[in-house]
Amino acid sequence: MRESALQDVLQAALAALAAVLIYSLAGEAGPGLLVVLNAFSIVVLYFSVGRGEVFGAVLGTLCGLIQDAFSLGVFGVAGLTKTLLGFFAGYVARRVDVAAVFRNFLFMLVLSYLELLLWLALSALVRQEPLGLHRGLVLLQPVLTAALASGLCAAERRLAARSARAA
Repeated sequence: MRESALQDVLQAALAALAAVLIYSLAGEAGPGLLVVLNAFSIVVLYFSVGRGEVFGAVLGTLCGLIQDAFSLGVFGVAGLTKTLLGFFAGYVARRVDVAAVFRNFLFMLVLSYLELLLWLALSALVRQEPLGLHRGLVLLQPVLTAALASGLCAAERRLAARSARAA
């Protein structure tokens, strides 16, 4: 059973706050960890699949702008890419069954790579200095993002099934 819209917003806000904390701690641990871990994309994918394209687009905008605030790059690039990520994740998830774990992982992997490619293209267009690809390590980011986001979706489904059996 779906929660109310206010509960959805509160859960998304708490998840975004957790992403801020993870992003801060990962930055302290080492800049290489920020290259492969994109906590904001995980939040956007997870909520977009369950709540739809409008919720995903708004959450993507907010998470992207927060991520832009952490970076020293052009403000708005991550905001735009995460807005599109949230919209398309919610749009496609409403029309295509992505509930199966492997299908969910592939779906999120494709969207994560598309987000990364769009971010790279926009960054190359607006930045004066060359992009730092960290010796190709940035290409692992979509894999980790998809694995963690689809794992969260699978865990949510298992908890819901367990609570339905108990009731």
